[in-house]
This record gives sequence, C-alpha cells and structure tokens, in this order.
Amino acid sequence: MRKQIREYAIQCIRDEVDAVLGIIPQLDDDFEQAVELMFNCKGKVIVTGVGKSGHIGAKIAATLASTGTPSFFINPLDVYHGDLGVMTHDDVVLAISNSGQTDELLRFIPMVLHMNIPIIGMTGNPDSLLARYSTFHLNTHVDKEACPLNLAPTSSTTAQLVLGDALAVALMELRNFKPRDFAQFHPGGELGKRLLTTAQDVMRSTDLPIIPKEMHLGEAIILVSKGKLGLGVSLDENQKIIGLITDGDIRRAMERWQAGFVEHTVEDIMTRKPKCVLADTKITEIQKIMHKNKVHTVLVIDQENHLLGVVDHYSCMI
Repeated sequence: MRKQIREYAIQCIRDEVDAVLGIIPQLDDDFEQAVELMFNCKGKVIVTGVGKSGHIGAKIAATLASTGTPSFFINPLDVYHGDLGVMTHDDVVLAISNSGQTDELLRFIPMVLHMNIPIIGMTGNPDSLLARYSTFHLNTHVDKEACPLNLAPTSSTTAQLVLGDALAVALMELRNFKPRDFAQFHPGGELGKRLLTTAQDVMRSTDLPIIPKEMHLGEAIILVSKGKLGLGVSLDENQKIIGLITDGDIRRAMERWQAGFVEHTVEDIMTRKPKCVLADTKITEIQKIMHKNKVHTVLVIDQENHLLGVVDHYSCMI
C-alpha cells in the first residue's frame, strides 16, 4: 500500500513536470510584448482571477511586487463593490483563468476595457473570450490535469504559477534587479538583514590582537589565545597591515620546528597578503570570500590599508 502511495506521488510530479515543459513551445511574441508592457507600465500591475486561479494570481502579484514591479491582487467579485476605484489608466491588468470563460472574470473585463486599461490574459484556451479580448495572450494549455479524474486544477495551476514566475524573472532581468534591491523589499526578514548588513556593522574593532612581527612565537601564541579570535595582526610604523598569523599557522609551525618553535618569530610564518575588505562590504560578499579562499576571518581596512576591525565566520551568522 505504501509503495502505491509513493507511486501516486511520483506520477503526479511527472505529470506536472510534463505540463510545465509543455509551456515552452507555447511561448510566442505575446509573452515578450506582455513583459515589455509590464516593464513600461507607469502605474501598477493588477492581477485578478477566481478560485484556484485567484490563489495563483495572489502569489504572482506578491512575487512581482517583491521584485520591483508594483503589483497587487484584486478579486473580480470585489470590483462590483467599490474596488474598481483603485484602478487608473496607467495600470495593466493580468487576468488569469484556465478556461478563459470564467463568468465572474468576464463580467469584470468590460469595465477594464471601458477604462482603456490593457489586459494580459493568461488562459489555457486561446479561443476563449478572455483570450480574444486580451491585448496579449499567454497560453498555459496543458494536455491533462495531474488529478486522476482530470478535474481538479493541478497541472493547469502549476503552469500558471511557472509562467507567472517567468514574467517576474524576465522583468527582474530588464530592470537589472540586484540583491540590494531585493533586500529593500524584504527589510524585516533574515534575508534582508544579510543583504544589507556590512562589515562595519558586525566587525570587532576593540581589543584587537596586534602582534609585532619581531615577536617570538612562544610569546605570540599567548597573545593570539588572549585575543579570542584565533589570529594576530602585524602592523608597520604607519599602522598599516603587513601580515597575519592564525592559530592554524602556529600549530603547523610547532609541528615543523618542534623544540625550536619558540625561537622563530611572527615574521617567519605570517601571511603577508591576508584577505581584507572595506567597511562597507556586505556580509553576503564576505561569506563568498571566506568560502572561496577557505578562511574563517577577514580583516576590515580603510582605503589606506589601516586596520579597522576583524570579521569572523560567526559574525556573519545573523
């Protein structure tokens, strides 16, 4: 019985994957023109739909709004009770209906046309009334639903969702939408914090373990330990960085020189070009630097290579 249940799931997933791939040959000039219309829209993209298509429409509107395209969802039933007042001549309507014949949606269309607002229709039926009255039509036709009865909206709503994401991604590319832009629309969450936080916000800038390059390693190991950062930084007479040692460098030196270890100096093992970042470097970029170079800390400097602070792996875990 359990094996059958898993097979049901596998078949459903396969059916929906096939449906999504089937959208690709259906993309035509209308898709490109629809994206350009939304890109050049001076007002808002108003997404509408009824039932399951309405739920998909609400998600598409949310995705558009969070990626730089002002957008919101409106239920066509609410239009008859005052919500039409939110619409202006500068807007664009994205109307979603698998059949393209949804009565509640079709009764809304004449109002939109009367206001000379362009309509992007997303349907699975290019011959439907909604498709016919649309400025541009996006075809989401699927051969069958994943539902074993071929009745419940499954593959068709997945196709709508994927095509909505395709619209949003194409618009992001046209807008040259960057991580900082994304963060500005998500300021309250963890993602926003990570994209906006800089080295200056999390670096340790006091009680830094400064170690002279002439210091013997027997003494340096004590200062590194007291610093609780796993490292020591050497500066020249102008307070510019000339080298870095880590507790890993010290361990390897002990293995190499054994009893003679204490006679060697910081200069003998220090890294002369440690990884450094400016104070306004984003945490996300610092994490990439750490991962690429397999290091756990970076030094924060100013334009003249003066040490401002230290950011370690744990500081980035916000």
